Amino acid sequence: MDWIYSLNDPLWETIVGSLILFVVIILLTRIIGLRSFAKFTAYDFAFTIAIGSIISSTLTSSTSVTHGSVAIAGLLFLTYIFSTLQKKFPSINTLISNKPLLLMKGQTILHDNLKHARIEKSQLIAKLREANVLDFKQIEAVVLESTGDISVLHKSSESDDTNLSTELLKGVRETP
Repeated sequence: MDWIYSLNDPLWETIVGSLILFVVIILLTRIIGLRSFAKFTAYDFAFTIAIGSIISSTLTSSTSVTHGSVAIAGLLFLTYIFSTLQKKFPSINTLISNKPLLLMKGQTILHDNLKHARIEKSQLIAKLREANVLDFKQIEAVVLESTGDISVLHKSSESDDTNLSTELLKGVRETP
């Protein structure tokens, strides 16, 4: 029965360690900002995996809660530094994040872009339904964002004469 629970297992240490790490993460996130746990770019995904690994090793191995907290604080500090550098040097953002990709331009589905992004046409259609698109004539653009989300830019009706601002598609790739 030791494989289920051993009396030698310091269960209370795990509970207290979990509580301390939880408080540390909340405090550091409040200081650094929510950007550290935002929608996933490749950078955010790597960061989240690293945080999970630190928490896991802290709670399940001989790593102390102090070392785990310092490691998490270090990662959050690096996140803060990278976000500051990204603002000052946009080229860093190009290295870290994917640029958004156009999936539909008006009524035209860009099949090469769908293939490059590994998105099925049925998934695209599902996103159009989620966005309450009733007719392809309403669609101005569909964009695969750098976070993996799909944004649907559409008019409320076919007769809506509002034009899509070019600023909304600034930085969006038309080809893979």
